[in-house]
Amino acid sequence: MIRSLEMMAAYNDWANRRLYDACGRLERDDLHAGLGAFFGSLHGTLNHLLVADRIWLARLAGEAPPALTLDEILHDDFADLRKARTAEDARLIAFVDGLGDDALAAEISYTTVIRPTTVRQPRWSALMHVFNHQTHHRGQCHAMLTRVATEAPGFDLIEFQRETGQGLSS
Repeated sequence: MIRSLEMMAAYNDWANRRLYDACGRLERDDLHAGLGAFFGSLHGTLNHLLVADRIWLARLAGEAPPALTLDEILHDDFADLRKARTAEDARLIAFVDGLGDDALAAEISYTTVIRPTTVRQPRWSALMHVFNHQTHHRGQCHAMLTRVATEAPGFDLIEFQRETGQGLSS
């Protein structure tokens, strides 16, 4: 289990770097354009992913989550947002790398943001959600990038595996 989660943390970082590289080539107006996604724009979606990861990492570490709304804009400036994303991905990798089997199996308890409810689940299960959530919204970003830039980088896990060798046989 831990090797799979370590691979997903590395994949998440790889895919986010590709996403930010593509978004970094856009004009500010394209980055902020309302394109019909749940969080409106590429910029809104990228901020949402950062907010969500901060909330989830606090939950996973047994800390009080930051008082953030899911649509909060943490960084209006793209360079600042990118710097914060890079730091958050490094923090997620370090967190996963520091886990052992007991910590993965341990149950965490947290209160949801929307319609506050207390939830209990194994840490490994919550981590799977974090990675799936990122993938979901990167897919939305891919569609928005295709719309404003006519092309977008691939984010498929198999591309990452082939490029890095992770998850492939020797």
